[in-house]
Amino acid sequence: MKAISYSTLMLLLALLAGNPANAGQRIAILNFELNDMTALPNTPQEQVRTASMQPLLEQAMQKVGDYEIIQIDANAQAAANASFGYLFRFDDLAARLGKQFGADWVIVAQHSKPSFLYSYLLAHLVAVNTPALRTNFAIELKGNHEKVTQHGINALARKINLFTSNGPYYDH
Repeated sequence: MKAISYSTLMLLLALLAGNPANAGQRIAILNFELNDMTALPNTPQEQVRTASMQPLLEQAMQKVGDYEIIQIDANAQAAANASFGYLFRFDDLAARLGKQFGADWVIVAQHSKPSFLYSYLLAHLVAVNTPALRTNFAIELKGNHEKVTQHGINALARKINLFTSNGPYYDH
């Protein structure tokens, strides 16, 4: 058996590392919208909490799988989102926005708060190549503590990872 030279081995490793087939899926996570239906809606604390969810989900997605996080700037998102919930309702427009930035997937999410005691993370996973909703997720958050938010985001990341890893036949 003939030994492979060091330079040949390094060339093979470089080719494998640069191979797009080994690269992670490209996923864009839009800023979460707050849909606060409580008697005192949109408090500064709840706005801060909701604003923290997108970066938390980006971090969680990188921990659960091999994802390249695609950044979509706030101005581009605002321009595409004609009004509250517009991108959440029109998956083809969310897909078009993701395509402009080179994403494979777009996550459009809302933090829905019908009560002071609980809220929901509602997320649509949109496939950019088919401009259609692939699936949606609902995670219940009981309470409003930072730990509860992190736990809910982690659960959402795991579910998204299972779906994108197993394809359209995964039943969440």
